[in-house]
Amino acid sequence: MKKTFLFSIVLLVASCTTPKKKDPTNLQKTADLIISFGSCNMQLAENILWKEIAKNNPSIWIWGGDVIYSDTDNMAKMKKDYEKQWTQKGYADFSNSVTVLGTWDDHDYGLNDGGIEFLKKNESEQLFLDFLKVPKDSPRRKQKGVYHSQVFNTTKGSVKVLVLDTRYFRSKLTKSKVSGKKYQPNIYGEGTVLGETQWNWLSNELTNSTADFNLVVSSIQVLSSEHGFESWGNFPHEVDRFKNVITSSKAKGILILSGDRHISEFTKIKIDSLSYPLVDFTSSGLTHSYSNFSSELNPNRQGKVVSEISFGVLKFDFKSKKITMQMRGKENKLQQEYIQVYN
Repeated sequence: MKKTFLFSIVLLVASCTTPKKKDPTNLQKTADLIISFGSCNMQLAENILWKEIAKNNPSIWIWGGDVIYSDTDNMAKMKKDYEKQWTQKGYADFSNSVTVLGTWDDHDYGLNDGGIEFLKKNESEQLFLDFLKVPKDSPRRKQKGVYHSQVFNTTKGSVKVLVLDTRYFRSKLTKSKVSGKKYQPNIYGEGTVLGETQWNWLSNELTNSTADFNLVVSSIQVLSSEHGFESWGNFPHEVDRFKNVITSSKAKGILILSGDRHISEFTKIKIDSLSYPLVDFTSSGLTHSYSNFSSELNPNRQGKVVSEISFGVLKFDFKSKKITMQMRGKENKLQQEYIQVYN
């Protein structure tokens, strides 16, 4: 059984103790390829969703950030927090049966709402890569930041996953002067989300992509910013740069996946030079959510806000150039669905 990645081919051998990983080249019953993702996961809380996620038969799981809640510069403590996650019922079996990749956010980075100023980011990065089982001799071990990409080929088509790091290089945030909002946008042109090296990487990765679909994973929301918490909207010039990069790249089928907010929602905008709407699918959180959510401004929201624990499911139809996006929760209940065709 072969699984094709961007730079290598890995041969997976099943044993009596290690579950066989699902092969994305196999045709799924309900889609050509199924990917699931989620964020905001408490390692000390009961993880009840892994068996529900598995019911959807994904071959790939994407962490959207906050794999654990550690918030520490004590790396011994952080290591134990990651180890605790492996003891959660169902997680080890699930993660060993699928391909796992993803990014971090502030709580597994080590500093709440932290960015470039966190002094232990290099040490924290190594523990995060340990959790993802990245080989010790991987070039990613010497790279500053956890951004990376991976291509998944099927007999029908291909999906490229581009995982961003919105922590390692991110500039200082500006405290809001408005009641009820935590942050306000920086002066246009001041500060960065990705840093210049990562920006150049993203541009090259999209420009050179031949995939039918391109998933851009950001731990924080890209297209929703009116709420006044963390988002790309705190750096409005970076949002504009992102739009310019994706349009100039000519990459096909771009979809944003995000987390962080402890709510799930679909945000959609139209960009004149893009032939399809740009969607930001936020899925958050896996173990706890903004359960007393009442309202929040987002003029580009599609559908409603889901404020229960949830995870995201993506079902790809390569012939129709279609992604069926689903929010699911307890007992695998379908909470909301959105379908986007990429012409």
